[in-house]
Formats: sequence, C-alpha cells, structure tokens
Amino acid sequence: MSSPEEYMLPCLNKKLFGLDCMGCGMQRSVALIFQGDLIAAFYMYPAIYSLIALIGFIILNNFRNFKHAYKIIVILAVLNAIIILGNFIYKTFFN
Repeated sequence: MSSPEEYMLPCLNKKLFGLDCMGCGMQRSVALIFQGDLIAAFYMYPAIYSLIALIGFIILNNFRNFKHAYKIIVILAVLNAIIILGNFIYKTFFN
C-alpha cells in the first residue's frame, strides 16, 4: 500500500529558492489528521485547525445564514493570517 506522501505536491518555492513558503506543511498536516495524529498535525502546520474552522463555518453559512456571519468570517480570516504569518516568521528566522 502506498503512503499519502507519494501523492503530495512539491513546494515550488522550496524547490526553486530553498525556503519554506507560508503554506509549507499544510498537506502533511492534513495527512496527519487523516492518520489520527492530531498533535503532530498542529506542530506541522499550526494554522490547520483555524483553517478548518474557517472553511467549515463558510460551508455551514451557505446552508444556514448566520446573523453576524461576515464578522465571524473576518475574525477567523484575520486569526488565520496572524497564525500563518507568525509561523512563517518563526520558521524562517528562528528555526
């Protein structure tokens, strides 16, 4: 049986420039979630659960319109941007 890593797309930024991009680790994090390793998924890509919350809320809002959906989506999007940018800065300069 083949492993999920065999089917993952390579990061072009990492291949061309040797540097991680802001999305590096997301595919492996999703694979870890499907394998049941939730803590390792968070360490691989810390924004994974807030991204799941954002995408889930957007999908749920399409079926049931929430009163303050726009504000919730903006808050979740800003939270994701902060986590992704913070993780990128940490990996680039402090790791």
